[in-house]
Amino acid sequence: MPRNRLSAVGANQVKPAPPDGFQTVLRQIRSASWRPELQIEEIPAPQRIAPFAAAITADVVIGGDEVGSGRLVLLHDPAGNAAWGGTFRLVTFARAEVDPEMVTDPLLGSVGWSWLIDALTGHQAGFHSPSGTVTSVSSESFGGMADEPPRAEVEIRASWTPEIEDGEPITPHLTGWAELLCMTAGLPPLPEGVVSMPSRRSPQGRTGRQR
Repeated sequence: MPRNRLSAVGANQVKPAPPDGFQTVLRQIRSASWRPELQIEEIPAPQRIAPFAAAITADVVIGGDEVGSGRLVLLHDPAGNAAWGGTFRLVTFARAEVDPEMVTDPLLGSVGWSWLIDALTGHQAGFHSPSGTVTSVSSESFGGMADEPPRAEVEIRASWTPEIEDGEPITPHLTGWAELLCMTAGLPPLPEGVVSMPSRRSPQGRTGRQR
């Protein structure tokens, strides 16, 4: 089966030559393996937030249906950032439809936040200074749209400082992020011993394999 790699990640290179540490992390992102339910796509990185940045998006696809989506942004400031407590910062957004009953659960926020923390710690991703929000939204249609079923979504917006400045790989953070997306979409974590599949980048710029 052909190997699946991100051949390029959208990167905002404010400086002519990105630092070696940033380029090393980019190479790790480009060669990362992903769960088969994930379709990964490069996007332009945000500007003016940090001297160097890279960004990818993901769709969680089951049987041809998109059941969740997310975005991951890597920020790097070689001079360090006091708010980050380091030179790197990861920023994520994850969203998925959930059962309408879930949005009335007062514990949904803390449970959603635990998905992120558990996913990172479960993959031995060293990090500190996490912050974020968990938002639940429900909608009900009326009148000419009364036939539409009620909808509910959960959104997780978070950031954390990965402890990768001394050469630790970013891979555990990528794996934890992928698990967060899948858990938000209602998929279980991969069983122990099951390896995520590397996937080949398609001509449209997407990677991953649809089932």
